[in-house]
Amino acid sequence: MGLHLERNTSSFDRIRAEAVAAGIRARVLALSLERGGGYVSQACSSAEMFAALFCGVLKLGDSIAPFDAPKFNGVPAADNQASIKGELYLGGKGADLDRFYLSPSHYCMALYATLIEVGRLSPGSMSDFNRDGGTVEMIGAEHSPGMALTTGSFGQALSQVAGIAIGRKLRGEIGRNWLFMSDGEFDEGQVWEALLFLSHNKLDTVGVFVDVNGQQVDGNTSDVVSLGDLAGKLRSFGANVVEVDGHNIDLLFQASEQVGKGAPLVILANTSTDRGMEYLASRKPDLHYVGIKSEADTEALTRTLQQLRQIAGHRHN
Repeated sequence: MGLHLERNTSSFDRIRAEAVAAGIRARVLALSLERGGGYVSQACSSAEMFAALFCGVLKLGDSIAPFDAPKFNGVPAADNQASIKGELYLGGKGADLDRFYLSPSHYCMALYATLIEVGRLSPGSMSDFNRDGGTVEMIGAEHSPGMALTTGSFGQALSQVAGIAIGRKLRGEIGRNWLFMSDGEFDEGQVWEALLFLSHNKLDTVGVFVDVNGQQVDGNTSDVVSLGDLAGKLRSFGANVVEVDGHNIDLLFQASEQVGKGAPLVILANTSTDRGMEYLASRKPDLHYVGIKSEADTEALTRTLQQLRQIAGHRHN
């Protein structure tokens, strides 16, 4: 069974969350070493955010999905009872429960690792990662563990969450709607339209964690499309904005408590794409997908994996 996390300060265990963050990095790195590469830098930059979310920020019910990730039995649909929705790993849809959505779906490698760390998914499920016939997809979809939406191209999920949030508001539900985004998604105009809609409708049950790591598939974000004063732009669109060190779990948790104050909350979490794996620093900004092919890479990252596993404790099993 998963963990039932209540929404209050006493539920937040920083020491446990730090171990979970190390465990996330360890699991993603271990799988990437096994497969010759993976979305490693995304785990480096996001691990503390996922740990904060699943170790206290989110109020979720117990997982109601199979502990071992099921095989793919078609996309979820009313006439397909054999398919398992990924959102079931996040618990039910109670009016007072939170919901979680992942916008950049290539981060799902880190999401799967998080679900394992907090007891919602079996460690063995990672063996099906990116295998034909499995649901543990490299690019997660709505049948993948923890994925409540198929988010498609970047920049679309905030609009989807806005629709969900207003629907829940009309039904009188008080549960919050949390979205994880990457900073490169603000290149997309649809994001800004969604923000206007959220602000106009005072949808303050929406909280957004943004991984501000300054990199995307084409290089430095500032070179692709400079975001300038992102915090100022977001505030001008009506958002409540908090900027924090994205690797400080205490600050991330404190920032999350600003949700529900009359406007959508956007937490700009400044991060590094080599956090915990500093060996990768020389590759910046070419870290979107990390190939591990040389003997030097393997030796250095195997040592890093051992260090991460020590911090994570038993969670690396």
